Amino acid sequence: MSADRPSAGQRIGTRAAPPSVDLVLFGGTGDLTMRKLLPALYRRFGDAQLAADARIVGVARSDIGREAYLARAEAACRQYLGTAFDAATWPAFAARLDYVRVNATVASDYAALAAVLRARPDAVRLFFLSTAPDLFAAICRELAAAGIVTANSRIMLEKPLGEDAASAARINDTVGALVSERQIYRIDHYLGKETVQNLLALRFGNTLFEPLWRRGQVQHVQITVGEQLGVEGRGEFYDRTGALRDMVQNHLLQLLCILAMEPPASSAADAVRDEKLKVLRALRPIGDSEALLKTVRGQYRSGVIGAAKVEGYLDEGGVAADSSTETFVAIKAEIDTWRWAGVPFYLRTGKRLQEHVAEIVITFHEVPHSIFDGPFSAQTPNRLVIRLQPEEHIILRILAKSPGEAMRLRPVDLALDLGESFKARPLEAYERLLGDAMQGNLTLFMRRDEVDAAWQWIDPIRAAWSSDDDGPRPYAAGSWGPATANALIARDGFAWHDEQ
Repeated sequence: MSADRPSAGQRIGTRAAPPSVDLVLFGGTGDLTMRKLLPALYRRFGDAQLAADARIVGVARSDIGREAYLARAEAACRQYLGTAFDAATWPAFAARLDYVRVNATVASDYAALAAVLRARPDAVRLFFLSTAPDLFAAICRELAAAGIVTANSRIMLEKPLGEDAASAARINDTVGALVSERQIYRIDHYLGKETVQNLLALRFGNTLFEPLWRRGQVQHVQITVGEQLGVEGRGEFYDRTGALRDMVQNHLLQLLCILAMEPPASSAADAVRDEKLKVLRALRPIGDSEALLKTVRGQYRSGVIGAAKVEGYLDEGGVAADSSTETFVAIKAEIDTWRWAGVPFYLRTGKRLQEHVAEIVITFHEVPHSIFDGPFSAQTPNRLVIRLQPEEHIILRILAKSPGEAMRLRPVDLALDLGESFKARPLEAYERLLGDAMQGNLTLFMRRDEVDAAWQWIDPIRAAWSSDDDGPRPYAAGSWGPATANALIARDGFAWHDEQ
């Protein structure tokens, strides 16, 4: 069996013994590495999920030595792990860490990295590219030119992968010329969340919901990912990207795929990804004047988050004074398949919103004829709420008789608190994804054709926006976005879950 091909047993949730690995973190001094990747690797180390000889090599252009890098890494792990950080075990983890200065665009710098890796030619080499997407192709070319890429190499690409279909294709062409598709791990960290795994379990591990998971039973679906944070010092990057490319093209569309896909033949990587691809290809195109009816874009102004006054987007550092970049998007999506024809999917994401929340709300049709009296008897449909963050739970809202002599119905919630039910620490998203990449499990990573299909649906929306002189609609920080987002869903007789 080739080193880059996962075995048939490597499916959702499986875990073999950790392999010998050299994990190279490009962008090794950056925010993602310090805030997410190193803490995730520390947790894996604490759970004995790193091989005894595993090495972690931070790579960046900063001219610092190993000791200075270790000090930064320790400070970051102390900050972001909190009480999970154990000072007694830190030295053993730190012994696995190294640092190599590499300017990603300077070919001669890669010799130092090659020297570090040369001693272990048979180890799995996992290159995590936590850099700007426009450096992906250059890094991969230089890695190959320096003789660093082997048959045991795997390349992890952090989103966003390009800025449109054409740029994504260029990156994929360059990386694909150096390694096989099964050596490329395109990340959407939402797929690593425990509740997303439970969404798969809910759908395909139980007979209860499958007969209801379709048109005729489901009235509409909402997917919301809201952030209270602004651009948080990333204004220059965000102003080139915007919410549509930063969140919808990957996170929200991947959630939609898992919700809407047909049951795969198995939980093997390509079986799952084949079904997700069918959903992306079945999305009804949105372009030209239709985009202005089925999409809303907004940009936050100053407002209040909690008790704190916050500045507007145009006042953030690194943001152009006349920027038309959207910080909020709402979309009515439709899927042209037998299962979902006529069922609207409403997608919504934004910064500086009222709550930090990621949730999926599936609303079922009302009963065709109610035999009960009272305000909740006729127009109160069952609703399934799948909360991804900040807490993780699944709630099914049903009607039940309230106490008393009269037959009066009231909504009640059947709730599954995942943390309370299992009494176990859930894996963080990057903790899971790094482990899967080490094991060669591609199930939770995007295949190239998925990325292509997602961009092909997104690009016409961006093109339509570029000809809209009105620009993004303003909304106050601390609200749920522009009023036009409420109008978008209200035209179909519905309301956002938080407004109900």
